[in-house]
Amino acid sequence: MKKVLIIEDDQIILEMYRDKFEVSNFGVITALNGEDGLKSAITHHPDLILLDLAMPKMDGMTLMQELRNDPWGAKVPVIILTNLNLDGNMLENIIKNKPTYSLMKANTTPEEVLDKAKEILTIKM
Repeated sequence: MKKVLIIEDDQIILEMYRDKFEVSNFGVITALNGEDGLKSAITHHPDLILLDLAMPKMDGMTLMQELRNDPWGAKVPVIILTNLNLDGNMLENIIKNKPTYSLMKANTTPEEVLDKAKEILTIKM
């Protein structure tokens, strides 16, 4: 069973994605802030991370920088899910930290996120 870590500070969105992935036979780990998300990632080594950028305690960009400094974390696929309007500086940091994919929450259904996750995990295997 593939494991996905969902790091999202909006409880309703987190539960929506958790339910979607669990119904599709994924093991799901969740975190409501960046600090807990980083700890969960390093501890549990999920196969994929869904990451919000705007979060309390540690934002998603900082989390990705910390994650990419870890030997395991340097390679884990990350899908960024955000509604932030990404400026040039943020885009540069995102590219530098090598997420696997970036999606706008407002323009993407949970089904599309699940399909993208399955596609990434199929390629990774």
